[in-house]
Amino acid sequence: MLIMTKKTAASSNYTFLRGMRDGIPICLGYFAVSFALGIAGRNVGMNAMQAFVMSLTMVASAGQFAAITLIGAGAGAVEMITTTLIVNLRYLLMSCSLTQKLSPDTKFIHRLGLAYCMTDEIFGLSVSVDGFLRPVYTYGITFISVSGWCLGTVLGVIAGNILPALVTNALGVAMYGMFLAIIIPPAKKDHFIGLLVTISMAASGLFSILPYLRGISSGFRVIILTLVIAGAAAWLHPVEEDAEGPEKLSGPKGDSSRNLSETSLRNASENDIKKEEANR
Repeated sequence: MLIMTKKTAASSNYTFLRGMRDGIPICLGYFAVSFALGIAGRNVGMNAMQAFVMSLTMVASAGQFAAITLIGAGAGAVEMITTTLIVNLRYLLMSCSLTQKLSPDTKFIHRLGLAYCMTDEIFGLSVSVDGFLRPVYTYGITFISVSGWCLGTVLGVIAGNILPALVTNALGVAMYGMFLAIIIPPAKKDHFIGLLVTISMAASGLFSILPYLRGISSGFRVIILTLVIAGAAAWLHPVEEDAEGPEKLSGPKGDSSRNLSETSLRNASENDIKKEEANR
């Protein structure tokens, strides 16, 4: 998690308009994915208004696709709420991390507003600002990004009602492409994650075949597999912290160590420049 080593003032450059400008690439990506989301929603009987409200209030691609899948399967409200809560649980961790980028003077209403803004991409931009985060900057990113997300969803539903079934079914494959885009990169980077993906697929297949397990609904199947496999993975293969350990928030010792490292880096850079000049 991100740790602020010293209190720095929020930069006035991070305005609402700059947030909108920086959020344009996110908006374009959201539009493409949410278009497929709208088609998937239309295929399970959702109209444009229902899909719009879902996108406006949830803003979570994997969570919404999971909810639409459960709607199509006729799952109950408890299953849908529990499943989307588990799928979107990572946003809780992101919110906890982002609070360390906020000034202690940040009002509670802004903290609630930033909680709504949490997505992977918006979090990535917000956490990378210099100094404390200005909430208005994140609001700007969210405004343009969520606008593209909702517009793509509505147009997807409308297109699903106009385009031939063959075309909408082909565009619906984008949902599976999104999941592959989520799974493949971390699986290639970490073979243990790839093993977990394989185990999850095999376990899901067994739940569909075995006599007693196949009677469990798809929603609770996802919940059971997520809790069991993710819990076992966290116990068997915990993520190790950096060897240096977390930095201290404040204190003379922490400040002196930081100043010493900065001085060492500066001296090393000066020595390198002198060496290059001597070689010339």
